[in-house]
Amino acid sequence: MNGLMNGLTRTMVIWVPDWPVAAAAVATGRSPAEPIAVLEKGKVLATSATARAEGVRRGQQARDAQSRCPELVVLKYDPVIDARSFDPVISCLEAITPGVQVIRPGMCALKARGPARFYGSEEAAAEKLLDRLETYDVHGGRIGIADGPFAAEQAARVSSAQTRVHVVQPGGSPEFLAPLSVDALEQPALTDLLRRLGLRSLGAFAQLPRTEVLTRFGQDGAFAHRLARGYDDRPVTGREIPPELTRTLDFEPSVDRVDQVAFAVRAVADELIARLTELGLVCTTLRVEVGTESGRIHEREWLHPRWFTAADVVDRVRWQLQGSGTATSELTSPVVRVRLIPDQADPVGAHVDGLWGGGPDERIHRALSRVQSMLGHGAVMSVVIGGGRGFAERQTLVPWGDPAVPARSPDQPWPGAITGSVGAAKRWPALAPTTVFPEPIPAKVFAADGAQVSVSARGELSGVPTAFTLLPARGPGVQVANSNKIHPITAWAGPWLTAERWWDPSTESRQARFQFQTADTRAWLFTLHQTTWQAQATYD
Repeated sequence: MNGLMNGLTRTMVIWVPDWPVAAAAVATGRSPAEPIAVLEKGKVLATSATARAEGVRRGQQARDAQSRCPELVVLKYDPVIDARSFDPVISCLEAITPGVQVIRPGMCALKARGPARFYGSEEAAAEKLLDRLETYDVHGGRIGIADGPFAAEQAARVSSAQTRVHVVQPGGSPEFLAPLSVDALEQPALTDLLRRLGLRSLGAFAQLPRTEVLTRFGQDGAFAHRLARGYDDRPVTGREIPPELTRTLDFEPSVDRVDQVAFAVRAVADELIARLTELGLVCTTLRVEVGTESGRIHEREWLHPRWFTAADVVDRVRWQLQGSGTATSELTSPVVRVRLIPDQADPVGAHVDGLWGGGPDERIHRALSRVQSMLGHGAVMSVVIGGGRGFAERQTLVPWGDPAVPARSPDQPWPGAITGSVGAAKRWPALAPTTVFPEPIPAKVFAADGAQVSVSARGELSGVPTAFTLLPARGPGVQVANSNKIHPITAWAGPWLTAERWWDPSTESRQARFQFQTADTRAWLFTLHQTTWQAQATYD
């Protein structure tokens, strides 16, 4: 039956054997002809032909591989290098045929119909693609052509250096796959079970009833069964090439004045924003790279509460260059290049104002960014709430405009953190207080009988807190209004017991935390350490 008639796509798979070895060798300045093994998690992932001749095989431990080949060069697998090295190869193929789909680094697929019609036949198209790879200095490529990506991949793998192209005729995929090992499915758990059941070939697995396979092996097993039967109906979809948004401005000769650079950048900024507008995008994170005549590259990432306009881009470039100088000040080293890189571009619909406005105030952002450019990157800080037990340690100061990443992850468990309730009916959310005192304020907390409240080691209170008074602060720079005034407590929550560094007697800190609400609806965060009460923060 013809592949086009049974719903399968006639597919051409291009495979470059030992690609991880070639990519790692080029990245380290070595030749792929050397005895090389690429390791992942201590085991051999790929080997060069020279290493295989010495007995090095995939899946071996590093020590075993080196014992077989003492001259073996061991390289660590880096998926980033692997994928980055293969991207130019894809671009090379796309220059003569569109619609290339990347399966993995070293292997890609495309629909065979278009190239076959253009070059006269499937074999002629395959030879043309291999010749294209050879001119790009990618040697040893092989191509398999069959109905569906899976059969085409196996056809590429059974080809050899002499017969670089293996064509499975339309409708012949089941017969071609039948004698192949079940290891071709690349599902170790499933293939191990199939071998124990005596099913060692794809043909034997394909003869099982489909309903029985689905019942016994689940969806993954049913999908593998379809592949073994030669019915791989997955579509071949060419990759979507992301638009090139980076803009580069070279200065020849170099420029040593800030205003001259800013004037020249304006045209490039207009072009960048216009391109984003055409694509329906807005830039919210912009990276500016400034290359100087001295060879240094000054890089800074700028964030925007909404999106960058062309004027905003020019302002950020000027501020980054200007520092504490003026618009006509000279630079420490002349500028030879400016690169504008939109690190984050979002759909414009994700940043529109609500019905009644409510967008972030750009004036505040511009003012703080301007002050930061004058005083330094770390001169203007914003607070990010992170993980921790006390709110003083949960504060993380982040330079204005930088990603809001806390020092401690809030997702981790923090026993003793404030998450309690007030009274029996109300619930207080775990909100951060608006004011955390630089120095805790000493205080006293009283029960109804006038005695000071204490907490036992088991967390039992000596009495219900009914009032507190703040004592004159002993810390420098802390002023307490209405000290010694009695504040009635209308609601309270706690205690939350914590014991930090309990293994170190010299620094052990056992304390109980409380939340109090007073008659003026103000909320307070108190701590009790042994017999000492302190006000730590307020919720305004």
